[in-house]
Amino acid sequence: MSGTGKTFTSVLVANRGEIALRVMQSARALGLDCIAVYTDADRHAPHVAFADRAVNIGEGPVGDSYLNANRILQAARDTGAGAVHPGYGFLSENTEFAAACIAAGLVFVGPPAEAVELMGNKAAAKRKMIAAGVPCVPGYEGEDQSDAVMAEQADKIGYPVMIKAAAGGGGRGMRLVQAADGFGAALAAARSESLHAFGSDQIILERAVIRPRHVEIQIFADSHGNVVHLGERDCSVQRRHQKVVEEAPCPVMTDALRAAMGAAAVEAAKSIGYLGAGTVEFLLDEAGEFYFLEMNTRLQVEHPVTEMVTGRDLVALQFAVARGEALGFSQDDVRLNGHAIEARLYAEDPNDDFLPSSGLIHRWQPGQGAGIRVDGGIAEGQEVSPFYDPMLAKIIAHGDSREQARGRLIAALQDTVLFGPASNRDFLLSVLKRDTFRDGHATTAFIAEEFGDGIGADAAPVFADIAAIAALWHRHMAQAALARAVVVAPEMLGWGSPGSLRSRLVLGLCGQVWKLTLTSGRDGTLTVSDGADQAVVTVAPLRVDGQRVDLRGFEVQGDRIFAATAGKSLTLDIIRAASSASARAGGSVTAPMHGLLIEVLVKPGDKVEVGTRLAVLEAMKMQHELLAEMAGTVTFANAPGQVRAGDLLVEIAGDEA
Repeated sequence: MSGTGKTFTSVLVANRGEIALRVMQSARALGLDCIAVYTDADRHAPHVAFADRAVNIGEGPVGDSYLNANRILQAARDTGAGAVHPGYGFLSENTEFAAACIAAGLVFVGPPAEAVELMGNKAAAKRKMIAAGVPCVPGYEGEDQSDAVMAEQADKIGYPVMIKAAAGGGGRGMRLVQAADGFGAALAAARSESLHAFGSDQIILERAVIRPRHVEIQIFADSHGNVVHLGERDCSVQRRHQKVVEEAPCPVMTDALRAAMGAAAVEAAKSIGYLGAGTVEFLLDEAGEFYFLEMNTRLQVEHPVTEMVTGRDLVALQFAVARGEALGFSQDDVRLNGHAIEARLYAEDPNDDFLPSSGLIHRWQPGQGAGIRVDGGIAEGQEVSPFYDPMLAKIIAHGDSREQARGRLIAALQDTVLFGPASNRDFLLSVLKRDTFRDGHATTAFIAEEFGDGIGADAAPVFADIAAIAALWHRHMAQAALARAVVVAPEMLGWGSPGSLRSRLVLGLCGQVWKLTLTSGRDGTLTVSDGADQAVVTVAPLRVDGQRVDLRGFEVQGDRIFAATAGKSLTLDIIRAASSASARAGGSVTAPMHGLLIEVLVKPGDKVEVGTRLAVLEAMKMQHELLAEMAGTVTFANAPGQVRAGDLLVEIAGDEA
């Protein structure tokens, strides 16, 4: 631990969101003063409100704020901070930052800079682990990075091959290549993404382990020679190499396998003189063999599941080691009690290829209950910025058994309401309810095999959903009218001299349109029809054709309706015109979100076909390829640079029939 043995009474948390708040909660419980850093985009964030002091370090973009070591260190100097906790992401695994903190007289609540540097490079880390006798996946981690050598090494390893960024993780700069003819393009794409994400385009190659489990071991080391592991976490449920659901313990773990993996992880930590919290990640194949994947020299996003099954506060342990204290327990003292599962709530749209989402949070109501813990970093009225990772919160459930934990997590997610940016709440519910996950059989291939690129029919609205929302909108408008009226008897709302009145409502969702007629009945019901379907709705309690609707939230914001039931979260547009059509027939390619247009691959005059790569947009730490949806000729192409959602990027004139 950098700066071990030095006392301190205050800590600056060089991070944001839920992890900044999480670290401060343990720090305050230990009597430490908490110092936050924030940007203009984060000025209303909960971690800022919680802190004893807060320092503005920039407008929003990470390069000028949370990744700017000089601004962080200046904030520490200005506030007299004694220690810096980096959280995870941003500068948490930056060697220069760790060293700069020590040089500035600060305690860096993390491992020595040398360990950060070694394990931060996958190539060097793998070479070190091979030397230490830790099982590793066969591959190439050499210095020669030429295209010819990389292609030759891929042939030697044998396809399928995994291409990985040597300088980072989180799924960025990673590509799975099934055959040699796709290797060149995948290598170029991985290098580009790695360079933009980590400032290095160095790549390693590994034999692809098909359908493995991703199992990681939490380790802790102090300055007194003690190194222990706190059991494992199964992080196999991933989408595009990004973890979605994690749990502890691993459903297929045995005592013998845990002992072997734990011993390998402890040996890995000892071989590099490690101090503090770290995670050694492994791939576990179907035959029960495991291979070193990487070591994360920081606290992990999924650390709460370990805390819940071990009963130990990992952040408090980090602070203790930073002060030079011994861990105070041995390997024999580690006990795993029950089961814990964590779900990551992201601001992303599963119905639109999981594109990151941003915007104002109108309502945030996380589910609660027995065994439930919520680590969140958002609040109502806060803007979700496009500058940062789209993870908003983590909902964690603990139970005596895995099935009890799973049931509690499902119930908590069903009670969770997030109105504003699109979220993956419904997708998480679908994951947890699948037989494969329920039975403990999920591998890293689970989401790709069972969901493809979206959640499909699991979240698609049926007419009963639309009818219920229309009825709630009708009541909302009636109540608004009653509030404005001078003298109107409530029982007369929806009625006139001819009898019952009819209302028209046109709703839209993902290109689907419902043209509805709403007719009030004398018995308090509302009949909703779109010509093809019809339903009778009562609002109090909410029932559609006699069937109860388990409503968790409803809100109207301008021309949008937000609704959440136990199983679905829907955001519908109130369409004022009876119909709407694209004037450009798909020829306009606009930015789906705020971001950085890093590459434009076409120019005016180019001929394109359906599926042609047009541009690459970087947003929320990921790169997104924009493809042509029609054949034609490019008439306009924007220049690389910062763009806002809706900005025109490429214009295509369609081919004449």
